[in-house]
Amino acid sequence: MANRIHETAIIGEDVEIGDDNVIGPYTVIAGPTRIGDGNFIGPHVSIGGPAEFLSAPHLAGWDGENDGPGVVIGDRNRIREFVTINQGAKDATRLGNDNYVMGRAHIAHDCVVDNSVVITSAVQIAGHCHVWSGSNIGLGTVVHQGTQIGPGAMIGLGSAIRKEVGAFTITLGNPARTTGVNVIGLSRRGCDEAAITALTGFLTGKEAEVPAGLPEELAALLKAWTERSNEH
Repeated sequence: MANRIHETAIIGEDVEIGDDNVIGPYTVIAGPTRIGDGNFIGPHVSIGGPAEFLSAPHLAGWDGENDGPGVVIGDRNRIREFVTINQGAKDATRLGNDNYVMGRAHIAHDCVVDNSVVITSAVQIAGHCHVWSGSNIGLGTVVHQGTQIGPGAMIGLGSAIRKEVGAFTITLGNPARTTGVNVIGLSRRGCDEAAITALTGFLTGKEAEVPAGLPEELAALLKAWTERSNEH
C-alpha cells in the first residue's frame, strides 16, 4: 500500500521510506534515515536530528545537509506525537520491529532498541543504550547513557536507571533496584509455573546457567543475553 504522508511533514534528502507508512503533520525526518513498512509516525515527531553532545556537528539534515550514520527503523512501529529519535554519532540509531514509542519519549544517538519494546510517555533514553526485545519502560523513566536493559524487563514509572537491568526482572525507584521477576512477561512467552520457578534462580543471579526445557524462542533470547553479559 502507498504511504500516507501529511503535506506539512518535511522529509529530507537521503531518507528512504518503505510502504504502508503513516507520517503525521509537522513531522521532520532528516537523512540519512531508513524506514521500513507499516509504521505509524505521529504529528510533530523528529527523526534523524543531530546527536546531542557538544562536539557533534549540527547540520540541517531536513535541508540536505547529511553527515552521520543516521537512523534505521524497521517495520510496524508506532511512534507517537513529539517523539525524538536522534541520529547516531558513531553507529546508526536503530529501532527494530513492532515497538510502541509513546508521546514525548526520547531515544538518543547510537541507541539500539530491539523488537516488541514498549517505551511509554516521557521516557528519556540517553546515548549508546541497548534496550532488548520485549522490555517495558514505565512513564517518565530516565536511562543513563551506555545502559543495557535486558529482554522482558519491566521498569516502574519514574525510575532512574543507572546500571544494567537484568532479563525479565522488575525494577523501579530512584536509584532503581530490582524487586522481583516479571512473571507476566514469562507467562506470555509460554512459560508455565514450573518453568518460571526454574528460571527464577538464573534471573536473580543465583544460578549461572539457563535451565533446560524452556520455549525455544525464550531460550534463544536468554542465551543471547547471557553471551552478551559474558563478553563484559
